[in-house]
Amino acid sequence: MRIITIVTYLFLLSFAGSLFANEVNIFSARHYDSDVQLYEKFTAKTGIKVNVVSGKSGALEKRIIEEGEDSKADLYITADAGRLGAFEANLQGGLTSAAIKSAVPSNFRTSKWTGIAKRARIVYFAPERVSGAELAGLTYESLADPKWKGRLVIRASNNIYNQSLVASLIKNNGKGKVADWSKGMVANMARSPKGNDRAQILAVAAGEADIAVANTYYLALMLSGKKGAEQQAAAKKVKPFFPNQDGRGTHMNISGAGLVKGAPNKKKCNKIS
Repeated sequence: MRIITIVTYLFLLSFAGSLFANEVNIFSARHYDSDVQLYEKFTAKTGIKVNVVSGKSGALEKRIIEEGEDSKADLYITADAGRLGAFEANLQGGLTSAAIKSAVPSNFRTSKWTGIAKRARIVYFAPERVSGAELAGLTYESLADPKWKGRLVIRASNNIYNQSLVASLIKNNGKGKVADWSKGMVANMARSPKGNDRAQILAVAAGEADIAVANTYYLALMLSGKKGAEQQAAAKKVKPFFPNQDGRGTHMNISGAGLVKGAPNKKKCNKIS
């Protein structure tokens, strides 16, 4: 996973230039050591303490909404543009500085939020069971081809990563074609959807399926050994493949951040631009 650290630093630095208080409050659905290290560097540079409330995105959003004007949240960070889009009504915008516009491509930000990290949703395959000829020209659309019957695993349809992928397919192909595609995908599944992205990669490694759909950073986490020796060994048994290379390219998504409406530092945060 590539972390756009300069962007995260820039919007935190904006707080430093705008606040008289000696702390900021971040509600974050991310859980990576790199984020903690970034906050520590920010505090060391500015003397401003970063208070982090961590949790699942749904729980954090519910808390922000229910607390309303009493919420202490200044900045909300979560994974997936779909989640950010659904929460836009609770964001005030403001992360629109020239530096951010220069660092973050326009398709990875809106007037309400900005991307801070990006990832691709790709295909993983078992090299001993999937040939190069089968992979040639592979697209998300062709995953519904009957040749993959009983060979595919993917998370459940209520997963936001899959929902964003489907939204991309609808944008490019239309609802009718995607409805047919989804039926083909279901027909090709090696088992009923279960587990997270790592579970799909593990299924391919264990021979339960030949191909899986998952985000890029999960493989990196598994290969690092941070998730245990078993997952590290499994990750070494699969190979990544980036679909749609002959067309629009692989589906990309982001983790992103937005300033919360009603934040304690709203008046000062509005100056961030």
